[in-house]
Amino acid sequence: MRWLNGPREPPADRSGWSAVEPVVTTATLVTQDGVPIDTVHLPGRRELAIVMAHGFTQSWQTPMVWKIAQRFNLAAGVVTFDFRGHGRSGGLSTLGDKEINDLDVAVHYARQLGYARVATVGFSMGGSVVLRQAGLRGGVDAVVSVSGPGHWYYRGTEPMRRVHFAAERRVGRFFARHFLRTRIASSGWDPVPLPPAEAAARISPVPVLIVHGDKDVYFPQEHGRQLYASARDPKELWLLPGFGHAERATDDDLTDRIAAWVTGAVAPAGPAAEHEAEHEAEHAAEHADSTVTS
Repeated sequence: MRWLNGPREPPADRSGWSAVEPVVTTATLVTQDGVPIDTVHLPGRRELAIVMAHGFTQSWQTPMVWKIAQRFNLAAGVVTFDFRGHGRSGGLSTLGDKEINDLDVAVHYARQLGYARVATVGFSMGGSVVLRQAGLRGGVDAVVSVSGPGHWYYRGTEPMRRVHFAAERRVGRFFARHFLRTRIASSGWDPVPLPPAEAAARISPVPVLIVHGDKDVYFPQEHGRQLYASARDPKELWLLPGFGHAERATDDDLTDRIAAWVTGAVAPAGPAAEHEAEHEAEHAAEHADSTVTS
């Protein structure tokens, strides 16, 4: 390379800059049913990855979602993504049905990156998806559902009646597409997907944490209780006084508590288990069949 005016000096202010700091990268993953999923990876130590699933109408680029992802990144590597029909991902939202394919390819991607343990953390719609993916597909080491529904077709609160209007009416889907950047399938469910509570019953022996608040304006705490009652050990329920709904109500303290729970839930029992986990990660990295395009 030829310099016109000699070599250029680096900027004087390099505060916060590091030549060895891991670089956050984006990728487009392709699901088994051919939908491109916009994904971001925040690198961390290879012992643990948290795959984070956002709520309906959200995106990994939404400030409150990104803040949680960055906070999780203090404890683990993080893979998060936009569900189909959201943000820069392709396809149409099916409100928790085919979204298990989106989460599943993100889990495979985390394995391909070399993480020994992979936990999923989902919020609201994402909370139902993490339970369904773990119950139907598996391949994860711990599951956390925050503010998730226990069953389908709940209309008992005004916010959920608005969600049904957005999904079921043409004018609602128009509003969601143009003002919420969320593209919703018009065809509905056929057949009706396995409900979250029934999926929770299939996850054991993988540990499950259910987080719900008594101030949730979408799903009352009975939904959290239903999920916990359906799940089998090992399981844990946090009914949080004063906690609202999903990402909007999640502060740094709760994020740190969830990260600490996940770290403990996936901790190997001893050196032999740790060696086995490393072997599993190497095997997954060699044989992962996820389709990834930059």
